[in-house]
Amino acid sequence: MKPIDRRQFLGRSAAVLGAGAIGLGVGAEVASGATNAAPDSAETAELALADELAAHSDFEGYHQAGILTPRQANAAFVALDAIVPTQGELVEGLKELSYRAAGLTQGGAVAEIEIDDPPPDSGLLGGYNAPDGLTVTIAFGSTLFDSRYGLAAARPAGLTAMPAFEKDGLEPDRCHGDVMLSICADHRDTVVHTMRELLRTTAGVLTPRWRVDGFQSAKRGPTPHSSTRNLFGFRDGTANPDPTDAKLMDQLVWVKPGAGDPRWTAGGTYQVVRTIRMHVEFWDRVGMFEQTNMIGRDRVTGAPLGGAHEFEDPRYDLDPKGKRIPLSAHIRLANPRTPETEDQRILRRPYNYDRGLDEAGNLDQGLLFVAFNQDIARQFETVQKRLEEEEMADYITPVGGGYYFAPRAAAGPGDWVGSGLFA
Repeated sequence: MKPIDRRQFLGRSAAVLGAGAIGLGVGAEVASGATNAAPDSAETAELALADELAAHSDFEGYHQAGILTPRQANAAFVALDAIVPTQGELVEGLKELSYRAAGLTQGGAVAEIEIDDPPPDSGLLGGYNAPDGLTVTIAFGSTLFDSRYGLAAARPAGLTAMPAFEKDGLEPDRCHGDVMLSICADHRDTVVHTMRELLRTTAGVLTPRWRVDGFQSAKRGPTPHSSTRNLFGFRDGTANPDPTDAKLMDQLVWVKPGAGDPRWTAGGTYQVVRTIRMHVEFWDRVGMFEQTNMIGRDRVTGAPLGGAHEFEDPRYDLDPKGKRIPLSAHIRLANPRTPETEDQRILRRPYNYDRGLDEAGNLDQGLLFVAFNQDIARQFETVQKRLEEEEMADYITPVGGGYYFAPRAAAGPGDWVGSGLFA
């Protein structure tokens, strides 16, 4: 993400306001002869555009933002179902979704209108929408490719409905969906505002199916590179592939042309979203020795057992019988670090969630597991089947989520996410 140039921001703000804003602002001032009028919207935007709100990611390009983008502090994952009868209506809805998302991610002043007209924006963020690191990633579920819209032949080869694995407790009303919106930003109000605006934009075309809000734990060190913690208290994401390594991302994340998928999928990626409930009350009664052996890392430092720092190689080759790090430890099963399993790695972008209390008064907390991979069967499902043998499986229950395909980004003005599907 990069900060918006202040001149660029103000220029865009003025363009959004247009002549109507000038008539309501400057014209009124001249008529009244006022000399100390309040600053106009552009000046207000300049004064309020703090550095923490100025970062932005390009919506247009080749790959969608929100995949390799550094993880923001807050998120909402919203699954939608298409409710229109024709492909043409679906196309128009997806266009409007993409155009509105593009505008929100770049920021700008809210247009002023006649007092009796419905406002064009909820106004939750005030007179301007600062970009705040916002990304909106749009992905499609397998059900969008059923018989309704004539898209069956264009379905990505590896896109299926997410199955129930052996120890899952999936709830139907928290699974699947035709479209997945991943809305991520640095501040919570930006996420809430964006979700509200996108749902308003797509009303009558797409209807919400399920939603989960996520947050990232604060970065508490000891170094700027230290991973944040999940709700079991352990660092999460230590062994994640480096998203800045373009060659590695080509091997693990992006679908390649001519790889067996339809042409429109090139440059996209398969997305896995899993709502994993963590039975935290049960976990909190487990001894520290047992916890660390289930994970395979020290809870405080994040170092592999027997190691000194978080990013140290666990050196399984020197511990073939699991005397230091048990063979059933999470880190060992998730990433065995062998030549045979290198292409099974996934790019994870997880968030914590807290949904309050369930009907029995227990904490409904857990992990929003989000991963991007080139091939779900080769990568996520292979890893998931290995993890069915881990002891930590007794302390978690996957309850929702789905499989989706995130196509490449809008190529430029006038293009939209998913346009290639209808070409």
